Amino acid sequence: MKKFFVLFTILITTVLTACGSTQSASNDVIVIGIDDEFAPMAFRDEQNKLVGFDIDLANETAKRMGVTFKFKPIDWQNKREEITSGSIDIIWNGLDINDERREYMLFSEPYMLDSQVLLVKKGNRHAIRSEQDLAGKIAGVQAGAASETFINEDETLKREIKTFNTYDKFWKAVDALKSGEIDVFICDELVARYEMHKQPDQFELIPLLNGTVVEMGIGFRKDDVELRDRVQKAFDEVVKDGTAKKISEKWFQADLIHFRP
Repeated sequence: MKKFFVLFTILITTVLTACGSTQSASNDVIVIGIDDEFAPMAFRDEQNKLVGFDIDLANETAKRMGVTFKFKPIDWQNKREEITSGSIDIIWNGLDINDERREYMLFSEPYMLDSQVLLVKKGNRHAIRSEQDLAGKIAGVQAGAASETFINEDETLKREIKTFNTYDKFWKAVDALKSGEIDVFICDELVARYEMHKQPDQFELIPLLNGTVVEMGIGFRKDDVELRDRVQKAFDEVVKDGTAKKISEKWFQADLIHFRP
């Protein structure tokens, strides 16, 4: 009886392992972490439907992979914990590629370029024309975004700014700028331009004199090379057949796809 029990245990373990491996390899449902209040990359429309530029790109990629992408809203500040813990499989949401993130993420080929800009209210009573005018001003950034890194890495600028407030959501910083709670919002150019397109009489955009252009990509767990390669192959097709160009033109009125496979 003991021998039979041992053999039965080995058999069950082998079957379960095989099933687990099959499920992992097929990965029929892949979980993508997003900030669902980050227009135009991912956000809720008036019917509370999840829409956006990166949502469209991801869904087109999923079709070519023959899988389902499940979008899971996350706290953007906790993206490292979310992806390393396995709570999500991918981050696809206007994600800048940088050295800090490379420590715990694999990236796709960069598919867009972006930079940090200053967003100010129309009229700009503070006469802000560059980062050199931020001394004594109150600045806002989104927590966990590239703008927060930009401020933290520029010790001189950080020292000269009177205060910089962090907001967990992009729209909260925009509202703070509109209400006068902050004098300037430091943010990604792509989302700033979309905000200006929506509210043309509200804001002005000012490029940073010392700003750097960054690459945006799709993030994966460090050891998930197979999934990264599968997604990259399918995404290549989305770009090659012109679908990515059409999606970009839909959201930005221009072809901003940087990657050409």
